[in-house]
Amino acid sequence: MIHLTPEQHVFVTERHLATLTTLREDGSPHVVPVGFTWDPESGVVRITTNDTSVKALNAERLTPDGAHPRAAVCQVEGGRWITLEGTVSVSRDPDEVAEAVRRYTKRYKEPRVNPRRVVLRIVADKVMSSSYMAF
Repeated sequence: MIHLTPEQHVFVTERHLATLTTLREDGSPHVVPVGFTWDPESGVVRITTNDTSVKALNAERLTPDGAHPRAAVCQVEGGRWITLEGTVSVSRDPDEVAEAVRRYTKRYKEPRVNPRRVVLRIVADKVMSSSYMAF
């Protein structure tokens, strides 16, 4: 599990949007704006979305060897940036969805009601950031 530096942690708790990159079936990148939350205790990025979204479908498609695919979320603000990368999966567990909504509400605002909401879970194993935040 990765751990963020204090500067990186502050940055991922501020209210900013990010981009999420997942891979389409043909291997090309699918990049969309998202809100996300970081869970420092588990090293997990959570993104809520509709279960029929392209990003959810990409996250559910296992690699040819049966592994979970990889994804990256990148947050940029001026000269500050951070990218969290790792394996991505989709959770439909009601408790996981509720926790993701709770965290999203705390960072951004309460999302609209969506009975088809799922959670993309990126288990981060790589972090890159502006050099001043990396130490």
